[in-house]
Amino acid sequence: MTHILLIEDDDGTADEILLELATAGHAATRTATLRDGDPLARGGDIDLMILDRQLPDGEGLALLADLRRDGVRTPALVLSALGSLDDRVRGLKAGGDDYLAKPFALVELVARVEALLRRPNDTRDTRLIAGPIDLDLLAGRGMRAGRPLELLPRELKLLEYLVRRQGRIVTRSMLLQDVWGYSFEPNSNVVDVHMGRLRRKVDIDGEAQLIRNVRGQGYVFDLPA
Repeated sequence: MTHILLIEDDDGTADEILLELATAGHAATRTATLRDGDPLARGGDIDLMILDRQLPDGEGLALLADLRRDGVRTPALVLSALGSLDDRVRGLKAGGDDYLAKPFALVELVARVEALLRRPNDTRDTRLIAGPIDLDLLAGRGMRAGRPLELLPRELKLLEYLVRRQGRIVTRSMLLQDVWGYSFEPNSNVVDVHMGRLRRKVDIDGEAQLIRNVRGQGYVFDLPA
């Protein structure tokens, strides 16, 4: 059974969420403050966090950013009455994996929780090594066979996403949703532009190609046979 941490100060909202999670088969622990939620989030036995932004003792995103800086990579769903595009982007940049604006349907919350729980279970690893690629996610650095890759934050996140799915094709829609946090496809070639820059840094002349463009499908990271 999965264990979910809920940080929500409104008793009515918290009770409804806890009941819906229990009905869906998830165990949950609830706190109403950042002070009480912080040690539980760092405890290591939490599979997912649900946290409100506006709490009695501070901003939920501040706690989330602190956790991410300290290497806590537990998936997090941010709840907030602040639902503008800027607010959602701020939540994702602070380390949220998803953002749900209030008011929301409980069935949608559970669906988002379960989608996050289905993501690869190695997302808490902060050091990834795949062949010549070495990613230090805490330090924000990437290397290929000892060569610094000089990756921008978005490029590092893209490479991390590909490495975690080694040998599997990832589509542009997957990248837009999971790396950019978009629930829609913008009218731009943002994925192709960023992937082009990443490939030029990872695969230079004379080196085996690790990132391939699969025509009409997406991209794949794979090691040469």
